[in-house]
Amino acid sequence: MTDTPIKVLLADDHELVRDGIRARLEKTEALEVVGEATNGREAVDLVGALRPDIILMDVSMPMMNGLEAADLIRRKYPRTGVLVLSIYDNPEYVRGVVQSGARGYILKDISAAEMITAITSVANGGYYFSSAIGPTLVGGGQSAPVEDPYGLTERERQVLTAIAMGQPNKEVAKSLGISVRTVESHRLNLREKVGCKNAAQLYRVAQELGLLD
Repeated sequence: MTDTPIKVLLADDHELVRDGIRARLEKTEALEVVGEATNGREAVDLVGALRPDIILMDVSMPMMNGLEAADLIRRKYPRTGVLVLSIYDNPEYVRGVVQSGARGYILKDISAAEMITAITSVANGGYYFSSAIGPTLVGGGQSAPVEDPYGLTERERQVLTAIAMGQPNKEVAKSLGISVRTVESHRLNLREKVGCKNAAQLYRVAQELGLLD
């Protein structure tokens, strides 16, 4: 890690929301708000001009919505992580956002501390989903799984989905009704079975298996 602040671009069509987020983020020296966009098209253009580490972006915006903007940013500027900020917590809605290229999804009522944690996680190459979202994604509602070449058990698939959604061990344990030690054991088994060493690689495996569709 360096002393260089994480550069953040804000994208929301409500000035009051942007002002509130900026006030939160400016309280920490680890983050720097480098610009603000009021619609999806402007967001894409500013990413190209400012090259932020993170864009914190609403989904419902004029001219181009957040899903379209996230997809364009992923393809044109892959070094900028897209972190979506929304009022919606529907699992299917969240999966649609992830499929568009976002690396995180947080709700607008989260604390300042969790927002900063989310930004930092995505800036470091990881994924982050609000604690209120993860358990609902783990609990079911996914489409039928594709063929599994790794021989994962159903519980391992549930734990893999939780890890891919950025859930810490305690949250996974709580949502699945198992102990933290059991979650740790499943994580170890998963890494051995699929040959992955970090959460980003496990995320790709979860996508491959259709667990995030």
